Formats: sequence, C-alpha cells, structure tokens
Amino acid sequence: MSVAPYPDWLRPPVGGYTAEDLDRLPDLPPHTELLDGSLIFVSPRTKFHMRMLRALERALEDAAPDGWEVWREMTVKLNKRNRPEPDLLVVDERSDTGLKQTFCLGEDVLLAVEVVSEEFQARDREIKPRKYAAAGIRYFWRVESDEGRPVVYTYELDPAERRYTATGIFHERLKVDQPFPVDIALPGYPRRPDSGHGMSASGTPE
Repeated sequence: MSVAPYPDWLRPPVGGYTAEDLDRLPDLPPHTELLDGSLIFVSPRTKFHMRMLRALERALEDAAPDGWEVWREMTVKLNKRNRPEPDLLVVDERSDTGLKQTFCLGEDVLLAVEVVSEEFQARDREIKPRKYAAAGIRYFWRVESDEGRPVVYTYELDPAERRYTATGIFHERLKVDQPFPVDIALPGYPRRPDSGHGMSASGTPE
C-alpha cells in the first residue's frame, strides 16, 4: 500500500513563510495562521467558542456605524511574517478589494476580537495582542470561559507605548461606548433585567 507524501509546507523554507504564502500553499488546513514566519494550525472549535462568535458577530453587525463591516475568521496582514486570524474583526469598508479578498491590513482594522482557546492560551492572551498593538489596531477584546460562562476583557491602544490598556471586565452584559456603542447580554447567564454591568479593570496583556 502506498503512503501519501507529506505536503511540502511541512518543511518550512529558510527564514520561514511570508504572509503571501498563505494564499499560495496548497491544501492548508482551514484557519491556518502565520506568526513569526511559522504556520499555526487550530484545533476544532468548541461549542463555547462558536456560541460567543455568533453572539458577538450579531452584536457588532447591529452596532457598527456606516463605513465599517464585521469580518469573521479572516486573516489580517500585520507585516511580512505575521498574518494571524482573529475570531472577529471590524474593518474599514474602504479596504474592500472584491469577493476574492482573503485578508486585510492592520491599518484598516478598528477592533480585533479573540475567543481564547484552552490549548493556545499564551498565544491568544499574550502573543497575538502584542502583535495587534504593535500594528496599531486601536481596540482589542479578549473573551474567556469561566466554567462555561463568558467574561469579556476590553482594551484600548496607548499609541505612544504601542501597548493595550485595559478598559473593562464584563460579566453577564457587555456594555461599551468604544469603539462604538454596544450593549449585549452575554450567552450562558440567566436572563435578568438587572444583569450586572462591566466593572473597571486594571492591568494589560504583557
């Protein structure tokens, strides 16, 4: 019985891959990312992950002002060696290049959202936020699971330091004014008219 050969992309070139390679390499697994020239493969999505994506995508689409659109699980080219795939992006509509577009540029992104995966916590909590900040993406949200209930951490860029500053921690209800007003009951909590609002947070991703 013949054995299928390994795909060529399992043997990276000297210096690693580039952002353009993601569009050229054949048969890459879905949602492959590029970080520091290395291909990053993701595991199957959890129910928590998909539930949060659906809820936040709907909320952002309803709230986004004219001129902005919401992208789900599309890559953003930060530089030659980094092309991550945030779970959600709010992108300037002027960056639209047509229906075959596969990525946007960091300069066109207003907000990046990551739902943290258990197996890639360091990547979603530290590595990717640092890269988003360095690229000048102004707002970043991180979603964590607290025994199945979502907690949303919101951040705004300090442009002088190119680092994120925490602006809030939200349980039960996400209610923010920036980058534009959003008010949504988070899934997984009992529905109560007086659901708790976000509390201020301190600290920032390293």
